[in-house]
Amino acid sequence: MESIPLAFGNMVIELEIPERNLFSIILPSEPEKREETAFLIKKALENPIKSRRLSEIVDPNTRIAILVSDVTRPTPTAKILPPLLEELYRGGAKDKNISIVFALGLHRKQTEEESKKLVGEEIYTKIVCIQHDTRRCQRIGVTSRGTPVEIFEGVIDADIIVGTGNIEFHYYAGYSGGAKSVLPGISSQESVITNHKMMFDENSISGRVDGAVRQDMEEAAKISGLDFILNVVLDSKKEIVAAVAGDFVEAHRKGTECVDSMYKVPVEPADAVIVSCGGFPKDVNLFQATKALDNATKAVKEGSFIILVAECAEGIGNYVYECWNNECKSPEDAIERFKHCFEFGGHKSAIVAKISKKFKIYLVSKLHKEQTRNAFFTPMPNLKEALSVVLFEKPDAKIHLMPYGGQTLPFRKNIN
Repeated sequence: MESIPLAFGNMVIELEIPERNLFSIILPSEPEKREETAFLIKKALENPIKSRRLSEIVDPNTRIAILVSDVTRPTPTAKILPPLLEELYRGGAKDKNISIVFALGLHRKQTEEESKKLVGEEIYTKIVCIQHDTRRCQRIGVTSRGTPVEIFEGVIDADIIVGTGNIEFHYYAGYSGGAKSVLPGISSQESVITNHKMMFDENSISGRVDGAVRQDMEEAAKISGLDFILNVVLDSKKEIVAAVAGDFVEAHRKGTECVDSMYKVPVEPADAVIVSCGGFPKDVNLFQATKALDNATKAVKEGSFIILVAECAEGIGNYVYECWNNECKSPEDAIERFKHCFEFGGHKSAIVAKISKKFKIYLVSKLHKEQTRNAFFTPMPNLKEALSVVLFEKPDAKIHLMPYGGQTLPFRKNIN
């Protein structure tokens, strides 16, 4: 037997699997040596891509909005902000003219404690920190694809907008980071929904930047005046291994190259895959955890098994998603409903429904059994039982393990 640790929230659970069934462990190609975090960020800020340094752009009177990720993202904002502020201070920027905006998109509001933890207590006490509110947005334009560009009024008057975040695969924006800090980060509900309706564009998939969703986001960010980004790439331990800064398109593309080199992994499709999201915050709720499910589909043959390991401590994580799960009595219901009615949140129900039609999907989580079944998964009390179901049906099954499913993107080897 092989014993493999898998992240589950902030805990680790052990998977015992027979050696004969273990096909491979799909792991990222991470750098063996990590440079100091502060050095990586400072180096990126001193050498921005297709942009002047921030210290050359700002002065003592410049009003600056810094967009930061919310609590559902693994971005280590508290480590990013000190060198970023140091660079702004170098140009003469004053704390009184700086605001930090939590780019919530359509996610829930954060508690004060969560906000304080994200940016660090010292920064939270000296710089104004505000949360995005979709009800307080102003229209400043429309993209060529018809998306209204409506951004948070707390950013409208800024002279300089700086986006921060981490870059990883995203199942319809191609990658996180870059323009996403604006759309959906600080955009209205109408803006977000109009953009997200493009998610079924054939190129709007993980690992591509030419999809309609990403291209529309970047057009909206340009209209909004996103001046500069500071994005990082994280390893499986959530440590920073690369940083890029500068133009929100060109710097982002440099970051995606790093992500590809680490997290795109060639595989031969297996009979089953056991996938952990990588722990908190990627499995904080089912809404977030399904991203790992989508990545895992690339690692198995159609009709095979996918076992998703996700704590889901905050439940489903989206009201509309939960409503669709309760109201759609079958995968066919959700798929058909989505063809005629786009609702943000409902898209998750339709995506999982499509996956459930192609694969046998199981969930090990803290959700109630009824919630799990309503979401088109088969509930499993633990990993041992989930694995036994697979091996009972196919004793010689070849099984891939994905310990970091939220970050890792398998792609199929060309087999002659």
